[in-house]
Amino acid sequence: QVQLVESGGGLVQAGGSLRLSCAASGRTCSGSTMAWFRQAPGKEREFVARITWDTGTTLYVDALKGRFTISRDKATNLIYLQMNSLKPEDTAVYYCAGGGFGPTQGTQVTVSS
Repeated sequence: QVQLVESGGGLVQAGGSLRLSCAASGRTCSGSTMAWFRQAPGKEREFVARITWDTGTTLYVDALKGRFTISRDKATNLIYLQMNSLKPEDTAVYYCAGGGFGPTQGTQVTVSS
């Protein structure tokens, strides 16, 4: 089945860290740009970061630079989002996207103050 499935979300205290994973199955991500987005309650979905699969080139939304890191593992077809120094305003559903894969369920991240 061709799909992306996110995991790794949860409840964490402010200042903590989480690593989200996105497993791509059914096709390779080669030649694609993969990205993370997030959507907080009552807000529109926003771009977080992206990575070019073949070269590893990354791009981040300015506000998250230095705290979030996107990476990928070519061997396992996984895309990661390492999130450090988490803040309550990082609370959102985080989605993986790209490569022509369809919509996903997302993974909930809740940061308590």
